[in-house]
Amino acid sequence: MWPESSESPQPLRSGLTTGTCATACVVAAVQQLLGQHTLASVEVVLPRGQKVSLEIIECTLLADNRVRTATIKDAGDDPDVTHGATVFVELSLIDTPGIQFSAAAGVGTVTRDGLVLAVGEPAINPVPRQMIGDHLQRYAEFYGYQGGFQVAVGVEQGEQLALKTMNPRLGILGGLSILGTTGIVRPYSCAAWIASIRQGVDVASSNGMMHIAATTGSTSEQAIVAKYGLPEMALIEMGDFAGALLKHLKKGQLDKLSLCGGFGKISKLANGHLDLHSRSSSIDLAELARLAGELGGGEALQTEIRDGNTSIAALKACQREGIPLADAVCEQARQKAQAIVHSRVRIEVWAIDRQGNFVGHAG
Repeated sequence: MWPESSESPQPLRSGLTTGTCATACVVAAVQQLLGQHTLASVEVVLPRGQKVSLEIIECTLLADNRVRTATIKDAGDDPDVTHGATVFVELSLIDTPGIQFSAAAGVGTVTRDGLVLAVGEPAINPVPRQMIGDHLQRYAEFYGYQGGFQVAVGVEQGEQLALKTMNPRLGILGGLSILGTTGIVRPYSCAAWIASIRQGVDVASSNGMMHIAATTGSTSEQAIVAKYGLPEMALIEMGDFAGALLKHLKKGQLDKLSLCGGFGKISKLANGHLDLHSRSSSIDLAELARLAGELGGGEALQTEIRDGNTSIAALKACQREGIPLADAVCEQARQKAQAIVHSRVRIEVWAIDRQGNFVGHAG
């Protein structure tokens, strides 16, 4: 599980997806098999037409006329467990036209309904499959090759890395998923994370979970688990992407949603922000002061909140004077969330402090 994210914005660097890495390995392997070219780097065309170059760190001829190639994933500044991992492909030629995909070591297999891939399929998502297929077709035509390909994609230490992701909850067992929709990892746009949120909701719904909990990180998840004892499948780690979660629930696939996060992040949702990361939204101390005034807080308290520097300081000041600021913030956040989600889904909101203690609730 990811820790709660920082409130301090920093410059960020983009990276490349595991799907792009696997495609690069395929390009190196097919040129070795069909053209006997051993390449130190290859060029890959991304789904939106951009071209990127990746270094190939291994190109090894295996038994049965197979080639293993590998590259190192650079995720930029995205909080990605696969940053620095070795992605590899074992490619072989087969008589039957077309492409057969399989999971090599470190890539998982789908075991539950609700995902875009069928049960039993290797966890290589549709866009990476399309990227790989497009590049293989291009080189097959260039070399005049009429047969097919067997593509096994793997990640070294992928089974251990997958334990740090949502894959076990999604029923993807044995390793990581090969992901990507644009080929590029935008730091904290976290397309993979957003995809996992949606997949988590779909898997929970497909397996009869009618009450799910969505949390901003590990501390809030531990708090909500202690409160309800929900099964792991019912837990969605939304991180800062409240909007991605709420918009995916518009169709009302469940009965109850429990949102839980740090008080500061919940205050952002209360103000209508759907991306809770510091690079997209800020805590509004003036609004917290105004709300404290509506709840009976005097001018001195309001000034203390406005002149403070953290949401927790504002919370503690209100707790000292018996002002239920956190409950009011949770209620505002609940109303914002309920306005997005289907009315059949009952929403409640919990706020925690930095120690994981509940400090506010609504719904």
